[in-house]
Formats: sequence, structure tokens, C-alpha cells
Amino acid sequence: MTISTGDSVTIAYTGRLDDGTVFDTTDESVAAETGLLEEQPEREFEPLTVEVGEGNLIEGMEQGLLGLEAGDSETITVPPEEAYGEADGDSVREFEPAQFEEMVGQDPAEGLQVRAQGGAVGTVVEVSADVVRVDFEHPLAGETLTFDIDVIDVE
Repeated sequence: MTISTGDSVTIAYTGRLDDGTVFDTTDESVAAETGLLEEQPEREFEPLTVEVGEGNLIEGMEQGLLGLEAGDSETITVPPEEAYGEADGDSVREFEPAQFEEMVGQDPAEGLQVRAQGGAVGTVVEVSADVVRVDFEHPLAGETLTFDIDVIDVE
């Protein structure tokens, strides 16, 4: 059975940047080798089951799965426009420190990850007495992503 929109698929994958850096994987041994296991100790690195077309995967990965079958292994290269978009540098928002503390519930600190009301995740990039700057651009924006995928099951 080939994968089509609406199918439930179980996949194992490893995602890399152009320079070979692993940014995501479902393989615990790869996660251990690359430091992801240490960075994300609460995460379970195991095959992922998703419904194709529901928007749970980036567009380019979903498109790359279409037509594959259980048992297939494929390398899918996803350009930025089909992943997290181009890096435009226009995603930094400014807050007064008191306003930031009230919204987030903690003191601002560079590198702190915060979640906006709409669900966007941002990183505090600058803190001063007058302003807190938070960058809401996805860390993988502007990156071409390569996924080595093994299709385990298709329903």
C-alpha cells in the first residue's frame, strides 16, 4: 500500500542540516551520539506515527512520504520554503522588562525559551534595563533539511 493523504504512517527518521549536523531523530542511539538525548532527557526517541495531511509534519516531509510503501527507505531533501520558511530576521519583538515578567512569570534572561499566547516559541536574545528582545523566528528557518526516513507501517 502506497502512502497517500489521510493514511496513518509510522516512520523512523534522522534529520540533518547541510553541514551534517543532526537536529532531530527518532533513533535513541543517534540521539545519544549527537547529544540530543542529553539536551532532551524527557523525550522518548522512538518511531513516529502521524496521519499524512493533518499538518503534523513539515510540508516537504509530508510530500516526500507520498507514494512510499512500508519497508521503503528514502532520503528527502526539504528546502526552507517547504520547512520553516526563509530566515527574514523580522521576528524580533520588544517588551518592557516588567511587562515580560508579568506575561512569562519569570525574570528575563538571554537564551530563555518562551511561548507566546498563539503558541509561537521565542528565544530571549537581549535583556537590558529598558527592553527585552525576543526572537520568534524558528531556529531552523532558512535551513535546507535532509531526512533519512524508514517507513515502518502504513494504515
